[in-house]
Amino acid sequence: MIVGILQERGKPAPKGFCFFKAVLANKKWKQEYLNQKKPTITEHLAFLSVQHSVYLAELFQSLVSARENGKSACMDLTIQYRGSIDNEAIFLIKKHNKVIVQFRVDEEVLLTKDNHFETWMNTDKIRKQMSRQNCGPHLSTMIQDLRHGMKKVTVEAEVLETPKPSLVQTRYGNNALVTNAWIADETGKVKLCLWNEQANSITIGDTIQIKNASVAAFKGERQLRLGKKGTISILQSQAARTKQQPEAIAKNTIYA
Repeated sequence: MIVGILQERGKPAPKGFCFFKAVLANKKWKQEYLNQKKPTITEHLAFLSVQHSVYLAELFQSLVSARENGKSACMDLTIQYRGSIDNEAIFLIKKHNKVIVQFRVDEEVLLTKDNHFETWMNTDKIRKQMSRQNCGPHLSTMIQDLRHGMKKVTVEAEVLETPKPSLVQTRYGNNALVTNAWIADETGKVKLCLWNEQANSITIGDTIQIKNASVAAFKGERQLRLGKKGTISILQSQAARTKQQPEAIAKNTIYA
């Protein structure tokens, strides 16, 4: 402030003031640097899994495999072990022969067996990254591409199983019906959690479309949840498909 006043009056600032200004600026830069929280290795791996559409558990296991064998693959990613320094393993990750990142992982982290990967994904930073990647048109997502934490997901699939709904008591003390149906497409299957009237809305063999769903994890298993804004609609019922089959056969039958 003093330097600014002197400069406005057309007088050069004394050397002492310039030094004082430089010290203040340096202290401010150091404080801002220290205030920046360095991303943990769990956050770093979670970001990589989201950015490159790979399962976090598979990415972690690929690191362990690369540490043991020198090299491994995870979908389109190639992971190379480059050695260790100060009990930290160094990994280089490439995609289509292009270097993406190189980073270190504590050797003890690689030895951990009971990782709760769903908690690694359940952070504000990771959710923001997911929302940025999903901000485009809501096209259908293949089941194999579903990741924990994804929001506003659209999925088209066939109903495989519809267990009998169970009567449970919610945390608010209300009674509710709930069932975990299994649905599938050509890439895989996933559980679909349905409550109350939705629990009896679908039948085995129905082709359904789910909109505005979220992907959660329970005991390490992915689940689709509709919440308040999610919807489910039947694109083709099993009854309609069964009726169409004899008609299609009749149309393609050649009578002598």
